[in-house]
Order: sequence, then C-alpha cells, then structure tokens
Amino acid sequence: MVVRNIRARALAAGAVLALAASPAAAGTVIEEWNAVPSPETPKLAAPTLAAHTTALLILDIEQRTCNAERRPRCLDTVAPIAAFLLKARDAGMPVVYSTTGAGSVDTILPPVKPINSGEPVVKASVDKFLGTELEKILKDRGIDTVIACGTAAQGAVLHTAAGAAQRKFKIVLPVDCLSAEDLFTEKAAVWSLIKGPATGSLTTLTTLGAITLKQANR
Repeated sequence: MVVRNIRARALAAGAVLALAASPAAAGTVIEEWNAVPSPETPKLAAPTLAAHTTALLILDIEQRTCNAERRPRCLDTVAPIAAFLLKARDAGMPVVYSTTGAGSVDTILPPVKPINSGEPVVKASVDKFLGTELEKILKDRGIDTVIACGTAAQGAVLHTAAGAAQRKFKIVLPVDCLSAEDLFTEKAAVWSLIKGPATGSLTTLTTLGAITLKQANR
C-alpha cells in the first residue's frame, strides 16, 4: 500500500510539472492572441464581370446603421457605392437592397436609394437570405455572382456573403464598399471570408474601381 501511494504521488507530481512546462500554462489564450502578428494584407484582383449574371447587393446603407454617430466609416463608402451603382445600372446589372428589421426603403440613404420597383428590397437581420426571397430573386434573374457592399462588415456583409457561398454563388468583395466601427473589424471580416472553408474559394477581393463590367451585348 505504501509503495502504491508513493507511486501515485510521483505520477501526480509529474503531471503538475508537465502542465507547468506546457505553452498553455505560460499564459491565457488572450495573452497568446495578443502576441500574434497581424496577417499580411491580402492581394486584390481586377475581375471582369458579366453584368447580366452578376448582382450588386447594397446591404443596410440606411439612416440608423450608416451615420456619423454609430458608424462614421460607413459614410465614406456611400459616394463610391453611389458611383459604382450608376455604372452597374448603365450596364444592366441587377441591384438588390437590404434593410435591417427596423428599416425600410425610406430609410435607405438618398445617394444609393432604389429608383424603381425593379430593384427589390429585402428585410432581415445579418443574413439577408434568412427568411427572405433573396435566393429566389437572384436565381430568377440568372445570377451566379454577387458583389457585396454594405455595413456592417462583420454583420450583413459577412453573413450574407457566407449565405451566398452556401448557395453556390460566387462573391466579389470590394474592400472600399464595406464598413465597420473600426479598421480591425473590417479586416477581420474580410479575412474570415477569404480564409473560410465555405467562402474562401468563391470570394474575390477587389476594389470598386478595379471591376470591369461586361454588358451582354458587347
């Protein structure tokens, strides 16, 4: 019995020493995260897109989500989105809008408002496919690629892009048309999409100015 107790104590002591020597015991996971360098900035592409099989998604660019108090970085994206919106309409590209649950067509910011009933608006939380007809809207128009613009990057953009990938749509993600409360959150959302197991192979990272639109009759 004495020998067995000694052996048990020795094993317990060895386990404590091994745990103390392990990397995890050196600090918490949070401390380890703090020591991780920021990933290298991903490279951008310059895609050529067929306007008739691509849809521009303008997500939650409305008064309560895109304003100087809550998310001032969003305001910087409105003019670029509005300029690209004109190009998209001119090329015949379908445009689809979303609002938050508390939003409506009337709360969408004027520079990017829908111009007619042919530009549908869906209302949902962060995943704009969930509980809406977004998938049907896109498939009825023969869409295979979506350009995701909007706010928040970690909300509507991230989750709607992930929803698009799960439905086998290709995703074009212009980094100058998405916004969050800060740069880190924007980068983290983009990084999640380009590294995600369901989204990475379907996501093209670009800027609005680098996109070339090809009309069906050209």
